[in-house]
Formats: sequence, structure tokens, C-alpha cells
Amino acid sequence: MNCNRELVAEIFERATFIRDLGIVVTGCDSGSCDTELQMRPPLQQQHGFLHAAVITAMADHTAGAAGATLMQAGQDVITVEFKVSFLRPAVGPLFACHARVLRAGKDLIFTEADVVGCTGRESPTKLLAKFCGTLKIIPHTYL
Repeated sequence: MNCNRELVAEIFERATFIRDLGIVVTGCDSGSCDTELQMRPPLQQQHGFLHAAVITAMADHTAGAAGATLMQAGQDVITVEFKVSFLRPAVGPLFACHARVLRAGKDLIFTEADVVGCTGRESPTKLLAKFCGTLKIIPHTYL
């Protein structure tokens, strides 16, 4: 299968909320996607950690893009359910997410994603959150 990089780029370009958060694609392949996010004060919760909602949005959108890499012309995906487990407080200036497709069926795609935090690009990372999600294959209906 080919990686649908054009659809992934469109998914991130058209998602103004994701752009406003500062989440950017760092890579994609058939059945996977990687993103990155720099910490900024507006993204912090009251204790100074990256907000759980930001982590969730990052994992969900990255998992959706991983699913989109497998779509045929005229198809897209939308999340129908997910679960996120937060393993530790999200500290550090840099966060990364790696999402992958576990199984792609006729109508549903099962995904998982890991969100990690690190102190720099070459520094050790710590697993912050684990995401499991289900995507529904839908017609590509962007106006």
C-alpha cells in the first residue's frame, strides 16, 4: 500500500485547532504517523504540565493521520471512540507522538499511539500517555 502523504498533509492543514496548538507532522509511512509539539505556556494546565486535552488531541489526530495513510482515493477517516491512559505528568519542552495502525478492516481501523516527552531532540524520552482509538472509514467530503 502507498502512504497517502497528500491526505495527511491536508488533514493537518485543514485542522486549524491542531495548527493553533502547534502540532506538526515529522513523518509518515504506510500505517503510521509521527508528530511533534513544543511546550508553550498557553498549553499548560494549572501545575505547569502539558494539558491532558492537548496530549489527547495530539494522539487522536496523529492516530487519525496514521489511518489516513491507508485510504484509497475518495476516502477519509473520523474517530468514533478512543481511550487515553496518562502514565506520568507531561514535563519537558518537547513532545512527540508515534501512531500506528493495528488493524485496518473494511469499515473500521484500530490504532494506537504513544506520546513521549523529552528535554531535547537527542535526550532520552519518557512515555507520558498511551492512546487506543477506533476510526471509521468515510467518504472524503472536504468542501
